[in-house]
Amino acid sequence: MFFLPRIFKGFSHAKQPFAVASIITPPFNSLKGQNRQVQNTSHRSAAETVFSESTVVVGQKSNPDYIQRFSTTAEVLVSKIFPAGFGWQYGSTVAQEMFQFSPDSVSFALTTGTGDAFGVFLGHVGFYTLKKTIKGDSNIDLDKERDTGILLASAAFCSGSLWQPLVNLLQASDLSFQTVLAGTWIGCGTAFYLGLRGGRTFLPRVLPSIEEPTYENSKNDASLSMAIGGATGFFVGTDVTYLPHQNFLIDVVGIHEGTSTLTGCAIAGTSTSLGFGAAQTVFNIAYPRGKCWND
Repeated sequence: MFFLPRIFKGFSHAKQPFAVASIITPPFNSLKGQNRQVQNTSHRSAAETVFSESTVVVGQKSNPDYIQRFSTTAEVLVSKIFPAGFGWQYGSTVAQEMFQFSPDSVSFALTTGTGDAFGVFLGHVGFYTLKKTIKGDSNIDLDKERDTGILLASAAFCSGSLWQPLVNLLQASDLSFQTVLAGTWIGCGTAFYLGLRGGRTFLPRVLPSIEEPTYENSKNDASLSMAIGGATGFFVGTDVTYLPHQNFLIDVVGIHEGTSTLTGCAIAGTSTSLGFGAAQTVFNIAYPRGKCWND
């Protein structure tokens, strides 16, 4: 849109050759016609060039690289989102069976948050270590990926620790399943965002490869956190005891009594993957080029 005024401005200048040509004496009529034709052609070519350039620029801004976006989304699902759900669920098992923590205790919340964080860190570092080993990709800096894993794990600890207390509060308010899911999405997504911003503020002092907080990375952190919120929201579906007739995820990711520990952890990872994948798919399609965290 910003190129359109220049196009019309170019055409307005096209009148000037006619004004000059009108004062040329009759003996040069044939030359005048040639001059007019050459000058008009020159102005049309310039205008057409500008219009062509503007079309390319607009096209670049409005057409994201969908292959890159979905490829990055798939990597994140495998390396971080599934391990996060797996780690949280395993942490809950440790908290209840090993330490006898009550699900409404602070100790339980912190233990599950720790499991979430370890899942993200180990998943991230393990994935890129294998990728570097298998593909021999010299562009993968494992020291940098370790630092990134710590940053993401610190944010996961915040959202993972908040999840159980927040769900307890929302369910105690007798809200519908959909409202609990939405409230968890917003609350834990916000906690993840605050964890990222806090990590960017303090961690660069000891981990120099982490980018300090800026306006640009705040937008990327926000779009990523919204998708993380989707993962935490779908995780609510693993609870088969709360309003099961409203739980549209119960047949897919419900963790029923008697489910083994590892199976439960795998189901939990599946639920977070589904939530993140659903949310990020919408963002991948809807966000303009250069506006999403995975561009």
